[in-house]
Amino acid sequence: MEDVAFIKTPLGIAKITGSSEGLSSIIVLDSKEPLTDIIPESLEDAVYQLNEYFEGIRTEFQLDLNPEGTEFQKKVWLELQNIPYGRTASYMELSKLIGDPKAIRAVGSANGRNPLWIVVPCHRAYSKTLIFKSYKKDYLVCSISEKLLSQQVNVLSSIKVSFPSPFF
Repeated sequence: MEDVAFIKTPLGIAKITGSSEGLSSIIVLDSKEPLTDIIPESLEDAVYQLNEYFEGIRTEFQLDLNPEGTEFQKKVWLELQNIPYGRTASYMELSKLIGDPKAIRAVGSANGRNPLWIVVPCHRAYSKTLIFKSYKKDYLVCSISEKLLSQQVNVLSSIKVSFPSPFF
């Protein structure tokens, strides 16, 4: 059985789902939900690390993840985690990195089905037209991507950081 917690973030109310096996989803809701008073033990680390992230303290997550998805989707989600904080990568770059350069649209589709927003940084991946649409055509997704990238740029502007290719 999975545990659920609702927490307040700068992006809105986030619903966090997981168990002792790891996190299965983190989504930002566009509706109001009552906040969780007592965070289940299996989700405490996730809530703590998300709070650090939004405070600008954390740039990487160290959490056990257990999302549901196809093997291809999981391969894409794993590669998304390699995009450095404050950087972006195109679906084309990601398709090459997973060894399937013709799977650009499939990478975009997998990105849009990422159930672990923020922790698996789908907001750092974009389509050829530089629109962060995640194949969802959803204003909420674009707005959240912009806010997350903006926060990362603000945090990084205070320190000197260099990144290796292929990310820019």
